[in-house]
Amino acid sequence: MDHTPRPLFASALTAAALVAFAANSVLCRLALADGSIDPWAFTGLRIGAGAVTLLLLAMRRGRGEAGWADWRRAALLLVYALPFSLAYVALDTGTGALLLFGAVQATMLLLGMRAGERPGALEWVGLLGAFGGLIYLVSPGLSAPDPLAAGLMAASGIGWGAYSVAGKGAGDPLRVTASAFARAAVLLAPILVIAHLAVQDGLHVEPSGAALAVVSGAVTSGVGYAVWYAALRHLTATRAALLQLSVPVIAAAGGVALLAEAITPRLAIAGIVILGSIGLGVLGRARA
Repeated sequence: MDHTPRPLFASALTAAALVAFAANSVLCRLALADGSIDPWAFTGLRIGAGAVTLLLLAMRRGRGEAGWADWRRAALLLVYALPFSLAYVALDTGTGALLLFGAVQATMLLLGMRAGERPGALEWVGLLGAFGGLIYLVSPGLSAPDPLAAGLMAASGIGWGAYSVAGKGAGDPLRVTASAFARAAVLLAPILVIAHLAVQDGLHVEPSGAALAVVSGAVTSGVGYAVWYAALRHLTATRAALLQLSVPVIAAAGGVALLAEAITPRLAIAGIVILGSIGLGVLGRARA
């Protein structure tokens, strides 16, 4: 019998998932920054490794709670994963993570409201403050991110936000995530063939880049997303969206430590505003 307090267990699941999300940004930037793999191949290996790992874990566990992902969830997973890699060719780790989870927050908030959730006053203040920080981050200026890369990362965030909301109550987290990755791999295969033919000299993969993509797919994506689906059972869409905005700080720290990326004043100010807004939003949910 499990005597773990449910709030503590839910918090541990959530924290593990958020660290995994940040690690994905760091691993992707590590792989793409030195040209050891291109974004198309990175996505293919990431999705493929996640599918194989999760399917093996699901089969080893045997029968469990019912629940398999449909093609819609698989498509949403792909809408997240491919623009994510393409955007990180031109974005620093922290900037990309801020853009990603800002879009995630907006998507999950809107879908949560559509499902009947109503944020309180402090939550609204937190949400508006976070959006303000993101607008400041991408506003024109010498240190503003590349517009195309920023748009791709925003699209990725929309895909991830919709995928997260679709995962609430979807059944066994491991089986659902394994099925989503397997179906996403099927959808991605023809896209990679076209990309290989269209890109000059074809797709590029070196051993170091392939290793980073496989770790991203098998561990921080596959297992990390299964943990996130389990954590979502204990979170509202609004709170899940707010908590995910802590990821950019973790990712930016990883970028500084592993990639020697600089923290620009714009990124620092935007990060402070966004994280402070998250605090208000979580406080508002707790008081409610």
